This record gives sequence, C-alpha cells and structure tokens, in this order.
Amino acid sequence: MSDAPAFDLDGTVCVITGGSGVLGSEMARAIGERGATVVLLARDETALEEASETLTARDIENLTIPASVLERAELEAAAEMVVEEYGRIDALINAAGGNHPDATTGAETSFFDLPKAGLEQVVNVNFLGTVLASQAFGEYMVEQGEGVIVNVSSMAAVTPLTKIPGYSGAKAAVSNFTEWLAVHVAQEYSPAIRVNAIAPGFFLTEQNRYLLLDEETGEYTERGQQIIDHTPQGRFGEPADLATTVCWLLAPGSAFVTGTVIPVDGGFAAFSGV
Repeated sequence: MSDAPAFDLDGTVCVITGGSGVLGSEMARAIGERGATVVLLARDETALEEASETLTARDIENLTIPASVLERAELEAAAEMVVEEYGRIDALINAAGGNHPDATTGAETSFFDLPKAGLEQVVNVNFLGTVLASQAFGEYMVEQGEGVIVNVSSMAAVTPLTKIPGYSGAKAAVSNFTEWLAVHVAQEYSPAIRVNAIAPGFFLTEQNRYLLLDEETGEYTERGQQIIDHTPQGRFGEPADLATTVCWLLAPGSAFVTGTVIPVDGGFAAFSGV
C-alpha cells in the first residue's frame, strides 16, 4: 500500500462489517471505485445480495459473507475465507452498529425502566462487535506487518445525546478503544498498522429517519429541528460525506495519521449553541 499514489486504493482488500447498511454500502461503493476489492459482512443475506449486485453493476470486485460481529468463530471463519480468496487483508471498516428502541428513553419509558437486554444489545453490537472484528481481522494485518482499521464512532460519543444512553456510552467506548488499539499495534507489532475512527454527525438512515423527519409531511420533527439548529452547515449528512473521509483514512496519503477520531458532522461539535 505504501507505494501507491496518495489516494489510490487499487489492489487493496477491504472488509466492511455492516457492509449492507446505508452507510456501509456507500463506503463500499466509494472505495471500490478507487480500486479496492470489497468484502461485505452482515447478518442479512438478502441485503448482502442486493449490495453485491449494486457493486457488481459498477464493476467492483466484491465478496459477501454472512456473519455476526458478535460471534468470534464466524468472524475468524470469514477472515480465513478472505485470505484464501485474495491472499491478504489490507483494511477493516467496523461499520456494524446502531441503536435499539429497548435502549431508548421516551414518554413511556424512563431511564430506570430500560431493560438490561436492550442495553446489552446496543453496547455489544457497537463496542464488542468492533473489538471482536478487530481481533479476527487485525491478526492477519499483524502477520503482514501492515494494514488499516477504521472504526465508526459518533457525535454521541463527544456529547451524549438525550434518550440514548446505551448508544452514547458504546460509541464513547469505540473512540477510546480506537486510541488504545492504535498505540498497542504500533508499539507491539508494526507502526505500519494504523487505527482511526470517524465520528459521524447526523445522517438520515432507515433507523432514524422518522425520528428526524415527520413521516407524513416530510418536515423536521422537533428533534430533527434541534439538530439542524445546532449544525452550522444547516443540513443532515449524506453517505458520500462519510465515504470520502474513509477513503482518505484507508489510503497511503494518511500514512502518518493514527489514533485519531475524525468528526464528519457539519460543524456540530464546534458549535456551542450561542
């Protein structure tokens, strides 16, 4: 990877957990168009097939593997499959994650009534899933002596958002883990293995669309308007906004960047509200 042009991903092999989701599939398209071979991991086989068809239509080499980020054996089997198919693993994007209604407070659910199972699900898929995937795929990077891991944190890790204590806490753990792992692999194994994260601001996804937009009118909900009012650029993010930042973090042009969490938030973190 080090001999490639600064922003070229030609010939690299990149694994994306949560690769069939809105954000993961956009990242896959962007890095694939820059020459990478893309491996998509997700639990939903139908969604994987649809994402693969989209990539194939763009002449992007891809492989899909059904796997859960919470099952170490499935992740290890997936890593072996990638190496058998392509000979190496150059990059890992930990994009699997999300919130759950059972870990969300509201008019009918107080913080004190949040069920343990809902909180565990959110913490596990966001944080533990990132750790387990980094173990399974990162081990091959250690053998190679080089590689890149990009985690997905959140603005909720910087300033906890109301209603979602599990998600905010899990993403804060992802940011902390990103810094820890960057130092660990550089000192213990190879400085050519880099670990960074992106911290998205507010993007419209299938999970949050109708928390931010009124389903009938298409107007901002009260929560959506609050977010827009605190985002200097005055809009929600688009998947391409994340994808271009990810491409930079994967490419040789960011070779001296590790242990960072990059906000992609339209200025949300910089604005005090005054």
